[in-house]
Amino acid sequence: MTHDHKVLNDDLAARRYFAKFARITRMMASVAQEMEADQSLATRETEILSGYAGAIAATFQALSLKYLVAGRITGPARRHLTIDLHESGFPIYQELVAMANDAAQAAQHLAGMAPEADLKDRMIRQIVGARTIPTDLQYALSQRLYFEALAAGGLFWPQMHPVAEWTGDRPQGRRGYTLHWAVYDSQLNVPVVYILDLEDSGRTALPKDEGRWAQVQAHLLAQSVGGLKLVTIAKGFDTDFDDLHPKRLRRIHLGPMYSTAFTLQTGPIREVLDEARAPAGEDWALAWTVEDLESTRVELEKGWFSTTERQVFALDPFSGRGADLGATRMSRAIILPQRPFQVLAEKDPEGFREVRKFVVGHSGRVMVYG
Repeated sequence: MTHDHKVLNDDLAARRYFAKFARITRMMASVAQEMEADQSLATRETEILSGYAGAIAATFQALSLKYLVAGRITGPARRHLTIDLHESGFPIYQELVAMANDAAQAAQHLAGMAPEADLKDRMIRQIVGARTIPTDLQYALSQRLYFEALAAGGLFWPQMHPVAEWTGDRPQGRRGYTLHWAVYDSQLNVPVVYILDLEDSGRTALPKDEGRWAQVQAHLLAQSVGGLKLVTIAKGFDTDFDDLHPKRLRRIHLGPMYSTAFTLQTGPIREVLDEARAPAGEDWALAWTVEDLESTRVELEKGWFSTTERQVFALDPFSGRGADLGATRMSRAIILPQRPFQVLAEKDPEGFREVRKFVVGHSGRVMVYG
């Protein structure tokens, strides 16, 4: 446990936390659709992000079941969710690792558990007959539902392995692919999505080339670290795979989440949330950052027996930021409810003037400003 971590040992606070994220994850897909409408995202990228947003939502639902009653029982099984309260707001990485381990043994756990109907029947008989709260049975049922959620799949894991989607044939007999994958960054404690457009000049189509595809997956996951610049990742990939040509690489950080109830924040965002005095469920803001790296031209690298194509990537030309950023461009956005947005608009802090604002109305509709 570090000073950046916080244990939600208040059951009511934990429920409010999960309810808050249930709303936030629903909004992620809506924001992606708005970004598609203004051509910030392609249609397929919207579908990819919506899929990962759904997986994040399923993960929070599973965790809410895991901890629903776990804080009210006694003994070694008593436990609480741990979150990163500084520049994250999400559960710590170890929570997802533990969940992945549980998922690997979900079938075994379910086989040894009483059926849901039996547990509910015993709960009713204890309430009516003994007139006591069936905490142990409630815990058993919550754990059964938790393992059922894990067995059903569709969750966001510490690593979401690369998927290759064919996007059409290219000149010179090449094939086009979009690769996408995601990680739960162990340092930042936020989900991060990667989307890579490439051309394949190999003899065998990439997904059908078992040896090459396995190496590509391992390479991309090993390089999916928040501290690495996009240009470093793309150049490393371009160097290691002579017949794969990366044309565009995007990285989307779906976080941090800020909330007066659960996180510590500094600067303008703290002042905005404090002054908004929003009711429970509306005292939050979610940062959304997109980094983009594009290849502008190709250079030929001559070897002893062959010539290899290498990509030249465009870096942001303004004020030297590209060299520091390691990307062609970066766009920042923030998702927040109406009341915090009103305070943000009134204060108009300089650091937020170029940040796009996606404002969630009471009806759930998303409005875009900036």
